[in-house]
Amino acid sequence: MMKFAAPFCLLALAGCTVGPDYRPPATASLQVPGAYAGPSAQAEPADLSRWWERFDDPLMARLIDEASAGNLDIAVAQARLVQAREALVQARAGQLPNAGASASVGRDVGAGNDRTTFSVGADAAWEADLFGGIRRGVEAAGADAQTAYYNREATRVAIAAEVAANYIGARLTQERLAIAQDTLRIADDNLQITQWRVQAGLASSLDSEQARAARAQTAAAIPSLEAAYSAAVYRLGVLTGRPPEALLGEMETARPIPRGPRDVAAGIPADTLRQRPDVRAAERGLASATARIGVAEAQLYPQLRLSGNIGTSAFSLGGLFDSITGGLLGSLSQTLFDGGSLRAQVRSQRAAADAALATYRQSVLTSLEDVENALAALDAAKRRGAQFAIALDAANNSAILARSQYRSGLIDFQSLLQTENSLLSARDGLANSHGAEANALVQLYQALGGGWTPIDSPPTDRNAEPATGTQA
Repeated sequence: MMKFAAPFCLLALAGCTVGPDYRPPATASLQVPGAYAGPSAQAEPADLSRWWERFDDPLMARLIDEASAGNLDIAVAQARLVQAREALVQARAGQLPNAGASASVGRDVGAGNDRTTFSVGADAAWEADLFGGIRRGVEAAGADAQTAYYNREATRVAIAAEVAANYIGARLTQERLAIAQDTLRIADDNLQITQWRVQAGLASSLDSEQARAARAQTAAAIPSLEAAYSAAVYRLGVLTGRPPEALLGEMETARPIPRGPRDVAAGIPADTLRQRPDVRAAERGLASATARIGVAEAQLYPQLRLSGNIGTSAFSLGGLFDSITGGLLGSLSQTLFDGGSLRAQVRSQRAAADAALATYRQSVLTSLEDVENALAALDAAKRRGAQFAIALDAANNSAILARSQYRSGLIDFQSLLQTENSLLSARDGLANSHGAEANALVQLYQALGGGWTPIDSPPTDRNAEPATGTQA
C-alpha cells in the first residue's frame, strides 16, 4: 500500500483550481454614461418583451409571434443552444469515473483438447482533478451554453424587429401606391383638360406635351413601388418560415402605417446593458475565455490517474467465480519538455480572453450607440412629420386654387404642374415621415433590447427552458 501513498496524498490538492477567477467588469470600467444624450425620458423603462403590441396592429403582432415560432434563423440558434448544452454534459462527465465491462466465450478445438473458456471482466478509471482543469472546463462549457442561449434570444430580437420593419415598409408602400394612383388620375384629368384647351385654341400644344410627360412620369413610378411592396411581403413570408408568396392574400388589403406610442421611456444606459441579449452573450463569452485560461494552466501541472480492473475466467459457467483477480493502479504524469507548447497555450488563452474583453466592451459601446441613433432618428422623424403636415395643407390649398385658375385661363400649365408636383411631394413626404417614425420606434425598441424576457441567470441544463414573452 505504501506505493500508493504519494498519489493519494495528492488528492488533498483537489480543491486547488489554477487560473484566474472570473469577475464581470465593473460598469464604470466600460465607460457607461449615466444618461443618454438624445431626447428621452429618464424613467424606468416598461416591459419591452412584447413591444410590438404597442403599435395596435393585430396582424403585425401575429406575424411577429409566428416568426418567433417558425423562423429558421431562430431554429438554427436553438440547435446551437442544444449543442452547447450537450457539450456541457460532456464536460461534466469528465469529473466522473469511466467504467466498462466485458464478457467472452471461447472454444478450443484440438486432438483430445476440446474445451470452452468463459471470462468476465470490468475496469474503471478516474482522473483526479488536482488543479481544477476539468472544473475550469465545466465552467467554460457552462458559459458557452449561456452564450448560446443569449445568442438565440438576440436572434429572436433581431427577427422581431425585421418583421416589423418589413411590415411597416409594406404598409408605407401601399400608401405611396395610393398616392401615386391618385396623382395619376389627376394627371389624366390635366391631360384631358389641356387637350380640350388646345383643340379650342386656348392653349398651345406645349401644354398638352407637358401634361403627357407628367402623366408618364407618374405612371413610371408605380411599377417600382409595386416591386418594393412585393419584396417586403415576400420577405415577411420567409421570416415566418413559410414560402415567399404565403402572405400575399393577407397583406393585400391596405391598412394604415402602424404608428406606435408617441413617447418611449429609454431609461438609463445601465438598463440597456442588462436588457440586451447580445451584450449578455458577449459577457458570457468573456467568462468562457477566462475559464479556459485555467484549463490551459492545469496542463502545466502533474496529472493523477487511478485505474483498476477485476476479472475471472473458467472452463465452466459454474466455476466462473471460483477465482477472481484484479488490480489497482495509480499513475502520476508530468510533462518535462514540450518545446514551450503548453505555456504557449496559456499565453494564447490569455490573448483570447483579452480579445473577448475587447469584444464585450465593443458590444457595450455599440449598444449605447444604437440607442442614441434611434432616439435621434425618432426625434428627427417627428419634427419632419410636423413640417410635412404643414406643407401638405399648404400644397393642397395651392393645388385647388391652381386647378381653378388654369381652367379659367389665369395661369399657364407650367404653374399648375409645379403646384401638382409640390402636392405630390408633400403627400409622399408625409407618408415617408410616418414610416420613418414607425421604423425609428422599432429601431429604438430593438436597441433597448426589447423582444425577449430577460432573466438574471439563464439555465444551462438541456432540459430547462425559461418561458419567454415571445414564444408561442
